[in-house]
Amino acid sequence: MTLNNKLVVSASPHDRTHKTVRSLMLDVIIALIPALVASVFFFGPRALLIECLSVGFCVIFEYISRIFMKREQTIGDLSAVITGLLLAFNLPVSIPLWMVPIGSAVAIVVAKQFFGGIGQNFVNPALAGRIVLLTSFPVAMSTWTVPRTWTMQQLDGITKASPLADIHNMTSSETGGLPTLVEMIIGQREGCLGETCAIAILIGGLYLIIRKVISPTIPLVYLGTVALFMLVAGKGNLLFVAYELLGGGLMLGAFFMATDYTTSPITFKGKIIFAIGCGLITSIIRIFGNLPEGVSYSIILMNILVPLIENITLPKPFGTPKKEKEAKAK
Repeated sequence: MTLNNKLVVSASPHDRTHKTVRSLMLDVIIALIPALVASVFFFGPRALLIECLSVGFCVIFEYISRIFMKREQTIGDLSAVITGLLLAFNLPVSIPLWMVPIGSAVAIVVAKQFFGGIGQNFVNPALAGRIVLLTSFPVAMSTWTVPRTWTMQQLDGITKASPLADIHNMTSSETGGLPTLVEMIIGQREGCLGETCAIAILIGGLYLIIRKVISPTIPLVYLGTVALFMLVAGKGNLLFVAYELLGGGLMLGAFFMATDYTTSPITFKGKIIFAIGCGLITSIIRIFGNLPEGVSYSIILMNILVPLIENITLPKPFGTPKKEKEAKAK
């Protein structure tokens, strides 16, 4: 490669692009807007308050932690904003507001900054914050509010394990008190702020794919693995499969958290292995575990395995001799 009649030598990869971390993060924020609008539409102004608090505390914690750790400020790359949005999307609208900064601190300070900041965390920060909150405050994190709660006062939640619990009890022809599939698609159901409206998540995911911010490999394989597992578990009941795909945080996790650059493999084979693992763990937890939802735990567990997955799927450099040839040479 020549630049101004000079030979420039640089380390691989040699792909040149005008994209920056900030521009990629901005695309993700744009993709999350439909889900944000849907959360406010169905759960009222308190949803927006929680989302603003989560984003605000994540940015503040990142700013303060970078000062204490004597590192260059990174709040301008917008990654803390995305972590705040995703954390809020994994919270119920009825959660006490004082719990939001706890989740934000775990996500930013513990899961992200303790390991060096953006690009060096080994698990998804937003999911780490959610899991700590779920483990520490299970009742608050499992109190669901009926959609279309328009005022700050109308927040009497319906306490139960999860809307997914009702799906597991459905028969091949009866759905009991479950929402219709149309209601599941548009978001007219109980759940966390950003996970209920499937169509909003799909619009955002499609935007990221078109913009080439994410590859469709992980979402498609993840959802396909869950669909296949549930088809077998439901004895061919397609209605059961549809409810499992639309229920819980599966769609949100598949498009926006399992595809995180830092905590997912870079190779094509690695992405497939990673997504299959996420799908299997999610399905096993949902069917056989005490927790009806397994998306957060499955992605976190597979995040931890990413270095191993990449180690076994990275292509060998051109010209590297095979072990068999080396053994014969000896």
